Amino acid sequence: MTGWEIVVVVVASALGAGIKGVTGMGYPIVAVPLIALALGVEDAVVIVAVPNLAANAYLCWEARGARHEARDLPRLVVAGVLGAVVGTVALVSLPETPLLVALALTIVAFVVLFLREPELRIDPVTSRRWSPVAGALAGVMQGSVGVSGPVVATWLHGYRLAPRPYVFAITLIFGMTGASQLAVLVGQGAFTEERVLGSLAAAVPVAVMIPVGLALRDRLAGPTFERAVLAVLVLSSVSLLARVVT
Repeated sequence: MTGWEIVVVVVASALGAGIKGVTGMGYPIVAVPLIALALGVEDAVVIVAVPNLAANAYLCWEARGARHEARDLPRLVVAGVLGAVVGTVALVSLPETPLLVALALTIVAFVVLFLREPELRIDPVTSRRWSPVAGALAGVMQGSVGVSGPVVATWLHGYRLAPRPYVFAITLIFGMTGASQLAVLVGQGAFTEERVLGSLAAAVPVAVMIPVGLALRDRLAGPTFERAVLAVLVLSSVSLLARVVT
C-alpha cells in the first residue's frame, strides 16, 4: 500500500468509528465507500472486516446491561449469520449497483415516513414475524457489499428502543454477521499482505475514536439520539448512492 492509501484508510476509519461510538453504527457506511475510492470495493470490504468486528464486540459488551430491553435478537442473529455467509460467498458475482440503489431508496422511504409519522412503531407481533427477513437481508448486504447497517438500523429504529438497548441489539447483530463474513473471507484466502496492513492501519483510529463517540453518546437521550440515528441513515443513503455513480 502507498502512503496515500494508508492515509485514506486511517481518515476513513476515524470518521466512521467516531459516528459508530455515538449511534452503534456508521463505521463501514463511512469507511467502505471512502476506502473503495482509493483501493476498490473488495479491498475495502476485507480491510474493514476485522476492525469493525472488534468495534462491535467492544460496544456490545459495554451495553450488555441493557440486553433484556431488546427483542427478536435470536431470530435476527440466526438469519443474519446465514445471510452473511451467502452474501460473502457471492461477493464477486452479485451485481452491486441494483443492491445499493434498492437499499438507498428503502432508507429514504423509511426516513420520510418517520418524519411524517414521528410516533411510528413496529409492534411486537409484526417485528417477530418479519425479523428473520430483516436479519437475512442485513446478512446478505454485509457479506456482499460490506454494509448491513442501513438495514438493521432502519428495522430497529422502528422498535423505538432507548440508546443502550438499541446499541446492544445493533452491535450484537453486526458482530455476529461480521464474524460469519470474516470466517468466510479467511477461508477464501482474501487477506493478502496488503489487506492485513490495511486492517492494522484501520484498527488504530478505531481504538482511539470509539471511546470518544461513547462519551458523546452518554450526553444524548430520547429525541436527540433518534435524530442522530436518522442523520446516520440519511448519510448512509447518500454514501450508497455515491458508490453507484463513482
